Amino acid sequence: MGVFASTDDPGSTGHEQVVFCQDKQSGLKAIIGIYSTALGPALGGTRFYPYASEADALADVLDLSRGMAYKNALAGLDLGGGKAVIWGDPEQVKSEALLRAYGRFVESLNGRYYTACDVGTYVADMDVIARETRYVTGRSVEHGGAGDSSILTAWGVFQGMRAAAEHVWGAPTLAGRRVGVAGLGKVGKYLIAHLLSDGAEVVATDVNPKALEWVRANHPQVELVDDTAALVAADIDVYAPCALGGALNDDTVPVLRAKVVTGAANNQLAHPGIEKVLADRGILYTPDYVVNAGGVIQVADEIEGFNFERAKLRATRIYDTTREILRLADDEGVPPAVAADRLAERRMAEVGRLRTIHLR
Repeated sequence: MGVFASTDDPGSTGHEQVVFCQDKQSGLKAIIGIYSTALGPALGGTRFYPYASEADALADVLDLSRGMAYKNALAGLDLGGGKAVIWGDPEQVKSEALLRAYGRFVESLNGRYYTACDVGTYVADMDVIARETRYVTGRSVEHGGAGDSSILTAWGVFQGMRAAAEHVWGAPTLAGRRVGVAGLGKVGKYLIAHLLSDGAEVVATDVNPKALEWVRANHPQVELVDDTAALVAADIDVYAPCALGGALNDDTVPVLRAKVVTGAANNQLAHPGIEKVLADRGILYTPDYVVNAGGVIQVADEIEGFNFERAKLRATRIYDTTREILRLADDEGVPPAVAADRLAERRMAEVGRLRTIHLR
């Protein structure tokens, strides 16, 4: 086992630290990115994914860790932003030895980074990682953890969608609206339940046949379409990207018929400038790192001793945060993504500055 690269000067990305980790015997290849600890230790999940190249893995962890800093800031948490990726197919290479090796690397950062679940990692994996490190959240209830963070992620996305609906249509409800959900995994399946309970019509898609079968069995009223391209072009009021990032790009935005975009996926904007294209088309985009913060609120609560009702109350406030951002965007004449960035940066600067007041 060994760190094959670590740097406190990751170039122009603005990150505090990027650590490359490798354990040849278990097959572990991982990257941990710490964007900021201005508000506290960096918190962000571990993504286990078969990237095409190391460069792709690095690009993803840099984007995701930066997003976590902004997400945690706007969620009102005293936590900075970090993220990790394990490069490989979890179906092929995930093992106890690999996860425990990864846990030792997390422990070696001495609390600068707390990890949790993400794409390709689950509560059971966090329990294994926790055998080697104290700095892990999203653990099972049996081990004193918060359990599945997808529950409050979906709840927070629903609250953000309610705020967007109020801003566009005058009432904080999706009743009578047609919502397109792309991705029916850990978050999407909970989100569609909230939407149906609120009186929305739901049309959805997923690349995983098992996910589609689950929806057919549990929510037969949901209309399923072949792929994301068909969903984006469908007659929908709200588009909810709930899979991987880059969903809002040069191909999807020009044909998107929805008036609102609110989803759980991270890094939905494929490149800078897409937020302006959305605004020019009259499409309201609620920044992903604002509305999908319910999961990180849930696992952050675990650090102080998990209480579900307390965490759910905090996640419910995503409705208020989204309303504030949409109001600020209107007042300042900027897209909501810009308004959200300004609020997050303000909190990181103002609260982070307090660390310069030495107590002893």
